[in-house]
Amino acid sequence: MTTLSDPQDDLRLPRQPGVVRRFWARHEKLADGLVAVFWGLPPTLITLISLITDSHTALGRWGAVVAALLVVASCAGIRLRRTRPILAFAILCIALIPVPFSDTGASEVLPIFGVYSLAVWRSNASAWVAAGILEAVSTLYVWLLSPLAASRAFTPAQWMPTYAVELLVALAIGITVGNRRRYLAALIDRAHQLARERDQQAQLAAIAERARIARDMHDVVSHSLTVMVTLAEGSAAIAETDSARAGAVMKQVADTGREALAGMRQMLGVLGSQSEEAALAPQPTAADIPRLVERFRELGLPVELHADGELPAEPALHLAVYRIVQEGLTNALRYAHGPTRVGVVIDAASDPIRVVVDDDGLPGMPTASVGARRGLIGLRERVSALGGSLSSGHHPGGAGWLLAVALPTTSARPREENP
Repeated sequence: MTTLSDPQDDLRLPRQPGVVRRFWARHEKLADGLVAVFWGLPPTLITLISLITDSHTALGRWGAVVAALLVVASCAGIRLRRTRPILAFAILCIALIPVPFSDTGASEVLPIFGVYSLAVWRSNASAWVAAGILEAVSTLYVWLLSPLAASRAFTPAQWMPTYAVELLVALAIGITVGNRRRYLAALIDRAHQLARERDQQAQLAAIAERARIARDMHDVVSHSLTVMVTLAEGSAAIAETDSARAGAVMKQVADTGREALAGMRQMLGVLGSQSEEAALAPQPTAADIPRLVERFRELGLPVELHADGELPAEPALHLAVYRIVQEGLTNALRYAHGPTRVGVVIDAASDPIRVVVDDDGLPGMPTASVGARRGLIGLRERVSALGGSLSSGHHPGGAGWLLAVALPTTSARPREENP
């Protein structure tokens, strides 16, 4: 069974520039750990030293240690920024707790990093909402706790505009990086979709080509083998009484086999060769139908051919009409039980063009069908490709068989819209 190849194997994306950037892309956990250390360690140390050395702080020495530990704990949010950016932002906001009690307010950068992470790994809208909430809640928090902080980095009036500017800078950088990341991800995903669609189209084309080959092989091989079997059976029946005629019949078997081999070589040549000669090898046309009918008459099938009008000069239409008559007569030769008439009607004067093959064989078949109905399936596909319709079945009462096809002319077919 054919399997689709992995688009990653077929698609050759441009190599990401920069040795350092490629290294961090391959080691995301290491990158997050280093960011947590270098982004969280300085604010932690600065906050701890500021609170411990400040003799007027309301927290005391142990409170300063607890505040520093909270800053350290908030750094865990950096590890979650890729997979859970909202939770990461909430954890990073813990670093705001000691800000009103510190002279530096260094830990305020951690929630800002959370806003940046939301813009990169979540969405621009969520980053704007988080920045607005953070600005409002932090301003209110600093204002409420300002009486307890004798020494602080900002007054409530200073905090609001200063922190707003810092948040806007984080938003600008985060939105730029996030948009670029999402754009590249969309391009890569689209490239993978195109690769998958290409492979699917190739698979569908291969299936259609296999169906076409099977249909053409059936048209050539089934007809020729049926003729050869019929001739061989007739030769065996008269071998003892009329050896000369039996020899002539066997020569017809050999001629039919040669024609079948020639037809198979022609198809295999088209499949395996790119030469123009093989591609332009002639196909049967409606002009070959009388000779086809005469061959079946020689086999003892009472064929009556009625043709009215002239088919349009379209190779596909001529080939379809020839194959319809060939398949109908072949089935009549194989399965019709004692027919006295096998009618072939080609009405090219009407629109749609009508092709009918029917026989008046007795109910029942001399032998059980050994086919897989591939011939009728192939005819239905061929007729459908030309915009026509096909019907087949027994006559009322179960006697005989009728194959009727309607083929529209070129002008009457629905035209395909340009994509």
